[in-house]
Formats: sequence, C-alpha cells, structure tokens
Amino acid sequence: MSADGTWNTTMNTPMGAQNGTMTLSTEGGALSGKLVSPQGEIDLEDGTIDGDNLTWKANITSPMAMTLEFSAKVDGDSMSGDVKLGAFGNATFTGTRA
Repeated sequence: MSADGTWNTTMNTPMGAQNGTMTLSTEGGALSGKLVSPQGEIDLEDGTIDGDNLTWKANITSPMAMTLEFSAKVDGDSMSGDVKLGAFGNATFTGTRA
C-alpha cells in the first residue's frame, strides 16, 4: 500500500509523547514530505521508500538543534518505526492514516 497521504503521528521521546501531522509523497524510490507539530513545520530530507519500508531525516531546532533519523514500515493505514534522536538515543513512533 502506498505511503502517500496525511498521517497523524506520535513520537515517544524522553520528553514525553510528541504528536504531529505528517504529509508524505512518493515518486519511484524517493520520499518527500513535511511534519507539522506544536514545535513548527519541518521538511523531510533524504527520504527513500522500498516496498513498505521508509527512511527519512528531519532537522529540528527546538528544543535543541539535531537531526532525527527515521525508519518505518507501512502496514495498510498504520505506520510504526524508530527514530534516532541524535545523542539522546532512540525512540519509537506510530502513525495512522488521517
């Protein structure tokens, strides 16, 4: 199933659950999109898609500057995966198609 569309996401970070809305678009093996959260709007970078597997990066500036590295798997109208939080370890995240 395609990852294209809008997703409601929750990232389980050391600072608690962070909710957002992510819009994804695929073309061939490329993935692009945006993540909108209370901290602002972030463009997704270096996105790839291989079957149901997705990877991308997001550079955040709040609460501090770091690059988040995501890996996820789409299963119908749900998504789950892991995110590397720079020097702060890893977190899990989930998404449901909006």
